[in-house]
Amino acid sequence: MTNTNSISRRHFLAGASSLMLAGCAGTQQRAPHSPAEDPYYLTMYGPIPDEEFPVPAVDLKKVDPAYYRRVVDYPTPERAGTLVVDTPNRYLYLVMENGKALRYGCGIGRDGFSWGGRARIAYKKAWPTWTPPSEMIARQPELEKFRNGMPPGLQNPLGARALYIFEGGRDTLYRVHGTMEEWSIGKAVSSGCVRLLNQDVIDLASRVPNDTPIVVLQA
Repeated sequence: MTNTNSISRRHFLAGASSLMLAGCAGTQQRAPHSPAEDPYYLTMYGPIPDEEFPVPAVDLKKVDPAYYRRVVDYPTPERAGTLVVDTPNRYLYLVMENGKALRYGCGIGRDGFSWGGRARIAYKKAWPTWTPPSEMIARQPELEKFRNGMPPGLQNPLGARALYIFEGGRDTLYRVHGTMEEWSIGKAVSSGCVRLLNQDVIDLASRVPNDTPIVVLQA
């Protein structure tokens, strides 16, 4: 004769095991998002359809998460509102109050085009025309067709915004500007300018007025 208590016990143990396995499976399915899949950053770097030239979403898998925009601790003697370009570490900081800063990842100039010092953002432009300097045209003759300027647009090297860096009353010819080339953030690739993702440069340009001081640090 079968023991009813034994059958009940076996059913209970089997059911408990199933629940434990289901619980483990459920835990795995609820694993945290990677930064590139985090809804917070997907929104931050999503498409901007209402621009003059609609800006597509950033492919965040092509950007090291260390270079995503965020507020960080940043003790500095620079006053709030100053821009600081940390060339060696590929960051641009907008200094805030109380030892904080809004940090953006950036690409910077290749070796041989490095620059540094104190200057100011004389003015800003949305969807600027790009005019390569004569020296650049001499190095890259294929740019001759743009001697009088390349029209604005997504393929324009200055991207969605440009912040024009002047030293005193002199145009340094350097810019903080946007880019569609996600892979270039965190690298030394451009001819001396500081490039940010278009979403970041749009955000930055909305926060800083003309005559904002900028400090460019070198190694």
